[in-house]
Amino acid sequence: MRLSDMIEEMARNAREASRQLRKMGRDQKDNVLRLMADKLLKHQDEIVEENRKDLPLAREMGLSPAMIDRLTLNPSVIADMAGGLREVADLPDPVGEVTGMWKRPNGLQVGRVRIPLGVIGFIYESRPNVTVDAAGLCLKSGNAVILKGGSEAIQSNIILGRLLGEALRETGMPEKAIQVVPTTNREAVGILIGLDNWIDVIIPRGGEGLIRFVAEHSRIPVLKHYKGVCHIYVDNSAPLEMAEEICFNAKVQRPGVCNAMETLLVHEAVAPRFLPNMAKRFQDSGVELRGCPRTLALVPGIRAAGEADWPAEFLDLILAVKVVSDMDEALDHIEKYGSRHTEAIITSDYDRSQRFLTEVDSSVVLVNASTRFNDGNQLGLGAEIGINTSKLHAFGPMGLEELTTTKFIVYGQGQTRK
Repeated sequence: MRLSDMIEEMARNAREASRQLRKMGRDQKDNVLRLMADKLLKHQDEIVEENRKDLPLAREMGLSPAMIDRLTLNPSVIADMAGGLREVADLPDPVGEVTGMWKRPNGLQVGRVRIPLGVIGFIYESRPNVTVDAAGLCLKSGNAVILKGGSEAIQSNIILGRLLGEALRETGMPEKAIQVVPTTNREAVGILIGLDNWIDVIIPRGGEGLIRFVAEHSRIPVLKHYKGVCHIYVDNSAPLEMAEEICFNAKVQRPGVCNAMETLLVHEAVAPRFLPNMAKRFQDSGVELRGCPRTLALVPGIRAAGEADWPAEFLDLILAVKVVSDMDEALDHIEKYGSRHTEAIITSDYDRSQRFLTEVDSSVVLVNASTRFNDGNQLGLGAEIGINTSKLHAFGPMGLEELTTTKFIVYGQGQTRK
């Protein structure tokens, strides 16, 4: 079978599966999620064996040690994957929730109810645990999903997809509700994003290059974020001890993720007291600092920041630092160089905190907290399929509710329009 025919057949099957999922209640979905968790644990040796086949290719592809680590599956990671499925099963089901109901003068009762998006094409790189996370969230929210992972995780994704499919079949759920594209052919992505007759939305998750390709070529709506250029602004009223702890956590705790701080903005009034100690703590932890001229004067010996550093997503122990004259300059910098992902202010001034929350146009805006909290689980969503910075139809971490939309429902008693 030609590649295009295979993927179109998968999409047609997913469309039919999504129709069947509309009939499935919460208990049916939760039961299959728990069975999926059991299967992962029961077959963990087989999963680890298939995962080992992916690792040599990943090394040949030149993946970094950090990426290899994220690709590797072991009993601990598999237990976390199973636990994640059980957590999703325990979450409230958004499907069928009536979000409003009102009565018109003619007696019509008009309401809105949550429904699944339909068929989701999920395109992602590395991290085979994402296969399970995405499948669980899509199923719970009533969506069929076609999963196209990277070539570096193909064997891992295929075995995971097979086990998830078995659980669907054994519980009487539509087996094609979860499908893994079983090829490393790069043309598969281009074919998938052109099937607008069958697929309702595309969600890409990975590097900026992948996401830009999908966004530029897709005939289907895309929920995406290109990168996380996250800022923390230390205001002149900031409690400096608190600011130091927050900034250190935001940069150092896990520098290779999209919600890590990439640029630190510091008000000139506190910069002489704050930056020398903060810089030393960063440098003692291996952080390379790149500063503006005013920063260089306070922290001698660090690298001068160039224009390319301000919009950069380093995903590493590298931090751009700028001293600003006031909050206006900080807001202007964020507007110019930010990516609508995550921004934070450290301040004890309530009015400034409210102004920051109002004027910063990002998916998550924090006051006196680390940017690392832009995460579905941390924000109480239970889990997420990704973070959307394109605003439509969701903005920020996408949990179960964000994988649904609403439709109008109308109750009448014979009304006709005049």
